[in-house]
Amino acid sequence: MANKKYTINRRDFLKALGVGAVAAGTATMASCSGKKDMTYAVEGKHTGEPPTDKMTYRTNPNTGDKVSLLGYGCMRWPTLTNDQGRATAIDQEAVNRLIDYALDHGVNYFDTAPVYVQGWSEAATGIALARHPRNTYYIATKLSNMSPSTWPLEASKQMFENSLINLQTDYIDYLLLHNVGNPSMEVFRHRFIENGLIDWLFEQKEKGRIRNMGFSYHGDITVFDWLLQLHDEGKYHWDFCQIQMNYVDWLHAEENNPRNKNGVYLYGELEKRGIPVVIMEPLLGGRLSNLPQHVVAHLKQRRPEDSVASWAFRFCGTYPGVLTCLSGMTYMEHLVDNTWTFAPLEELTDEDKDFLEETAQMILTYPTVQCNDCKYCMPCPYGLDIPGILVHYNKCVNEGNVPKSQNDAGYKKMREAYLLGYDRSVPKLRQASHCTGCNQCSPHCPQQINIPRELQRIDKFVESLKQNTL
Repeated sequence: MANKKYTINRRDFLKALGVGAVAAGTATMASCSGKKDMTYAVEGKHTGEPPTDKMTYRTNPNTGDKVSLLGYGCMRWPTLTNDQGRATAIDQEAVNRLIDYALDHGVNYFDTAPVYVQGWSEAATGIALARHPRNTYYIATKLSNMSPSTWPLEASKQMFENSLINLQTDYIDYLLLHNVGNPSMEVFRHRFIENGLIDWLFEQKEKGRIRNMGFSYHGDITVFDWLLQLHDEGKYHWDFCQIQMNYVDWLHAEENNPRNKNGVYLYGELEKRGIPVVIMEPLLGGRLSNLPQHVVAHLKQRRPEDSVASWAFRFCGTYPGVLTCLSGMTYMEHLVDNTWTFAPLEELTDEDKDFLEETAQMILTYPTVQCNDCKYCMPCPYGLDIPGILVHYNKCVNEGNVPKSQNDAGYKKMREAYLLGYDRSVPKLRQASHCTGCNQCSPHCPQQINIPRELQRIDKFVESLKQNTL
């Protein structure tokens, strides 16, 4: 069936979904030019209301938990912003609606952290979830003691206690050591070993305050391998592990960052130990749902009724060792589309996997910055909107609006689209030209991006467009 695309207003969109007031969080999407619309792609079978009783579940072998294969990542909750475009608070009413809808459609795993959404995510998630019976959902949060000020044992203990308070619960279903391997084994030892924190956390597990212990991995592979060695030796038993996995990083992660191991290695090491896998960034921070048009056409030719994002989720969900796939569903249409994908999941065939590898090869030809819009680099002490700058650049790369020289066909149009969209997407006082190179951001980046270097490169490109000297 051919795709149909309708431009509909807010009321008609809610009516089309059939979810009434529950679905008040419609998305505003922007192209590289910065022009915003309320366009919603109604794609064949993905019209109307998804089923409420078809969610795919996986069973945690450690506890018997029946976990929804679609998990809710709470790192990208919708926010309220001021006139300068800065977030001032989480939109609690929108969060309540999203969580209500997720629970009604079988999603029961919610992943948050003390540092998400400027430190507001846990409390907002706790408010929304506390309106429902505690035995109807699983809470995952993290020990996010990434700043040296939080390394002392008492400070880290207090972080855990604050999580319980914010989430309005007396136990955590899934607790993770957050962002291990970034940037090094030395930092990991400071955060968890030398201060005695890891032993204290396992004591809390014995007391029933933590039901499952795991870690989220980024960066230095020696930390990942060492933690699995401790598991093998019986020193620490890992009930689950969270890794970045998607159809691009599956074979090619090291091409983007030599420090990273690809998904085949990470998933394989966990699978052979029987450690359940939680997937983060299945969409690479949204990049696998915002692809160049010819890549979109490539995907649509094979399955015209399916969304582009559904391919990435089906890829992750196909692997049997995966417990849940996290998605940071900021808007209701994200949640609706993903619910369709997992209710129930149609696993990939071997031919589908080969097709996605072809797709990955196409994507890798585009020189985007490997930013997942996680916002770990924020806040910038000089007020820059670092993710906004990088996301705008990536959108323009994918849309073909990053000219190499004035001799490029369509240079004038590309120049206008980039500059106009940049000013609309990122306020002038928060643009790359104000970067001082202090490098307070890079150590926090899970993708190990040299952020000042990228900002300076983008600023140089923007100036050459403004001066017509490219």
